[in-house]
Amino acid sequence: MDTEFPGVVARPIGAFKTSSDFHYQTMRCNVDLLKIIQVGVTLADEDGNLPEECSTWQFNFKFNVNDDMYAPESIEHLQKSGFDFQRHEEFGIMPNDFAELMITSGMVLSSEAKWISFHSGYDFGYFVKLLTAESLPSSEDPFFDLLRIWFPTVYDVKFLMRSTKILRGGLQELADDLGIQIQRIGSSNQAGSDSLLIATTFFKIRELYFNDQIDHVEYSGKLYGLGQTFTVSNGLTDTSRTGATIAEREDRSSVRETHNQTPGPPPSNGMSMNPMQGGMPTSIPSSVSYGMGANGPYMRTSLVGGR
Repeated sequence: MDTEFPGVVARPIGAFKTSSDFHYQTMRCNVDLLKIIQVGVTLADEDGNLPEECSTWQFNFKFNVNDDMYAPESIEHLQKSGFDFQRHEEFGIMPNDFAELMITSGMVLSSEAKWISFHSGYDFGYFVKLLTAESLPSSEDPFFDLLRIWFPTVYDVKFLMRSTKILRGGLQELADDLGIQIQRIGSSNQAGSDSLLIATTFFKIRELYFNDQIDHVEYSGKLYGLGQTFTVSNGLTDTSRTGATIAEREDRSSVRETHNQTPGPPPSNGMSMNPMQGGMPTSIPSSVSYGMGANGPYMRTSLVGGR
């Protein structure tokens, strides 16, 4: 599974106990503020065999670049990848309609369905928001409780990569290193095409590095960058690189990875803010907090759109 979304437009500020907590709060506030653009799903059996007639589906959601909030660089990347936002506006799927059919599909709330993803904190953040029609929980633990209910088995390829202590890089770089060649229908940064590549890389990694057996207890439900998936070394902040974590810098070799990254925490002695670009954003509901306190502050990075 893969998603495309309008980028990262805000991040929380304040005191955070862990790097993981900061990453979750950043994901949470952006998922709550923004709309999903696209979902891609590829089906395979437990041996990695794809259905002969059709293995991959891509769902395009209603999105209006004139009204909806987004990060300009993310929309630009998606347009270069072939997104037609006029068609999204005119023919896009309504999220509630998609959620209703997904809930009754047998693909969620079932231990028999195993979900494969790549660096998927945001992907599952948007998916949980879609299925519950509610804002995300205020902290990680209840979010992961919901994740386990809706998606009892989830494998994040990025987390599996870190466990090998050998594999690095973004999705396409990983596939190239593994010698994977597939016929894409649609370019990279399209959710359907990327979901097919994610599925293929998972089964290749399982074969080469895990003897075709993935330990469910050890690896299921671990979303890279959230929970306990950041080690001390790769979760440290390097203030010389605008607050990005070491792990994030390593992943910024591809557009897809950049699109899916959480900005690093602001330096402890203050914060910096990018200038606003292209238009005025909507106001944020005062009833929603995204920091450690009741009035948890956040800051907006470059964004446009919203009325």
